[in-house]
Amino acid sequence: MRSASTSVLTGLLYTTCLVLIGALLATLLLSFTSIREGTLPYFTYVINAIALLTGGFVTGRRCGGKGWYYGGLTGLTYFLFILLIGFLGFDAPMQWGTFLFLFGAFGVAALGGILGVNSANSNNKHKGGKPKVIKPRR
Repeated sequence: MRSASTSVLTGLLYTTCLVLIGALLATLLLSFTSIREGTLPYFTYVINAIALLTGGFVTGRRCGGKGWYYGGLTGLTYFLFILLIGFLGFDAPMQWGTFLFLFGAFGVAALGGILGVNSANSNNKHKGGKPKVIKPRR
């Protein structure tokens, strides 16, 4: 089991990298295909959801316990990061959509954390213990 802060930061790093890769792919799709810019919000929702699910999964897998809590903390940290960029860089005001994004980010990353803890526990069951030796009867 690793440190919780290290696990959350690793999950946040995975989330941020996946969002950047997804944004690059969305940009390439918009540039070189006939997809219109009106579909861009759908791309961003899907990209953020996949990135948050993956980041929560990595966090939960690395922590080994309390996946919903640490995965949700990863989503909350990502939300604060995006809020800070929007507020300082683009002077974006707080709206109801901002709070919906908060709950969505927490929920999706918490789900990823739950899945990550369960995948880590299922691997440990098969690897951790010694095999049972059956002695023949005499």
